[in-house]
Amino acid sequence: MLLAINHLQVQYGKQTALDIEENITIESGDRIGIIGSNGAGKTTLVKSILGLTNYKGSIQTELKKEEIGVHMQYNNYANTMPVKNIMETLLNTSIKKNGKLQELIYFFEFEPCLKKRYSSLSGGQKQRFTIIMVMMQNAPLTFYDEVTSGLDFETRQKLMEKLLEWYQGKENALCIVSHYYDELELLADKVLILDQGKVIAFGNKEILFEKYCGHAVITIDNSEKNDMLTKQFSHLLSPGHLIALSCRDVAEEEKIIRVLLEQDVNFKRSNHDIEIMYINAKALYYGGECVDSHFVQDTVKEGRNEEKYKYKAV
Repeated sequence: MLLAINHLQVQYGKQTALDIEENITIESGDRIGIIGSNGAGKTTLVKSILGLTNYKGSIQTELKKEEIGVHMQYNNYANTMPVKNIMETLLNTSIKKNGKLQELIYFFEFEPCLKKRYSSLSGGQKQRFTIIMVMMQNAPLTFYDEVTSGLDFETRQKLMEKLLEWYQGKENALCIVSHYYDELELLADKVLILDQGKVIAFGNKEILFEKYCGHAVITIDNSEKNDMLTKQFSHLLSPGHLIALSCRDVAEEEKIIRVLLEQDVNFKRSNHDIEIMYINAKALYYGGECVDSHFVQDTVKEGRNEEKYKYKAV
């Protein structure tokens, strides 16, 4: 175990920014995706672990502070110096004499940027620069806080693929804070969902998906919505930009797909859709309606007041 959190609370004046009652553990090799809306407590959690903010409770770890790496969302460097000089000064090394640094620069295709000033770099280049600096630490535990925020889709995808490739097979634990669900589906094997400072859910991605989404989820763009779908699946439809159909088993999935194919409707099938998992987990936590109620009713009976949770009839 690298780190354990027990009953963590952070107050900013009268406001409770973080109130974690559950035990959260981070193990070697973990890939944990941390998601939540603005103000959910994601960055506050990272700052607490790094000792950058006061908190009540317990954060247990044998790691020294310098053994925990962090890539914060916003980073500032001197704008008047070439990137090469900034890199060598902060790392106290020479690129020519440091094989590991050379490897990272080559891996992230950063050679053309070394003579540029930091202010001249694009958003993606700035992120690659900071990632190289963080990776040079080779920390047992590293936090990446909104590492692709503000980047276009193609740049985000390429950067995430690079991160995935670099850490493949390594025992370094990663915690990736992101509001891009596709990134977390690619990188994370565990998911921590925060909302208003509370832990909504934490655990293995596949187990959480089964708990909150059943066997599979079928999503359809809202432009595909028609009277047939509304009538056929009114008990399963979710509001917003997507129509989401949760399938509790293979038989139900086959039935839904057969109807969609007959109606020539484009759809996407997934057994790891973190966005729908996130929506359903929050709905269940606060007593609202899920995309589908089949798979959550047993969960409600096990540990919550069943009358408090009202679902669409199936």
